[in-house]
Order: sequence, then C-alpha cells, then structure tokens
Amino acid sequence: MAQGRGIAARIVIVGITLLALVLHFETVHAATYTVGDSGGWTFNVVNWTKGKQFRAGDTLIFKYDPSTHNVVAVNGKGYSNCKTPAGAKVYKSGNDQIKLSKGQSYFICNFPGHCESAMKIAVNAV
Repeated sequence: MAQGRGIAARIVIVGITLLALVLHFETVHAATYTVGDSGGWTFNVVNWTKGKQFRAGDTLIFKYDPSTHNVVAVNGKGYSNCKTPAGAKVYKSGNDQIKLSKGQSYFICNFPGHCESAMKIAVNAV
C-alpha cells in the first residue's frame, strides 16, 4: 500500500513540474512591441503589423498624446467601418499596454477622421 502512494506522489510531482515548464515557456517567449515603433501610435500605422508574427501573451504598447488620440479595441466590423461598437474598451493613458489573446484583435483611434487616416491595426496572435 505504501508503495502505491509513493508512485502517486511521483506522478503528482512530475505533473507539477511539467505544468511549471509549460507556464515558463509561455512567459519567456512573450514579446513586447511598441506600435508604430519609434513613431508611436499615429496616422498611417495600418501597415505596421506586416512582417511581424504575434503570439498570444505578447504585449502591444501604444504610445501617443492622449489629448489628440486614443486606442479602442473593436471587432472586425468596427475596424472595417471605423466605428466604435457599444461597450468597446477605450484606452486613453497615452502609454497603454495591451496583452494579446489568441486570435484576431483590432484597434482603432476613434477621434474624428483618425481611423479613416489609417490609424488602426489588425493583429492575429497565434
């Protein structure tokens, strides 16, 4: 009987170790990106994502003047139409950090005319 408990304890320890390694792997490989690079979150940033590969857990940093811009997390329709859907999360600190979830994410500036001037990005995180 004692031998059975010893095996069960080893299995639990191995399971916990594997879980810790998986969590460590995800954390170590998360990247941080400043949207628009040195230019920050501004007009004509729509193509900034080209050539970049994003992963779930990566962080986007939006740097901008909060008196003239904001960041709004929208759905695909809001992105295409440059419209803010009801309940959309609006960021306005000027130094917003947004962690990506797996899948497609869309961000726009909803100040009048800004999204239409290519101040928007679509990001696909794998």
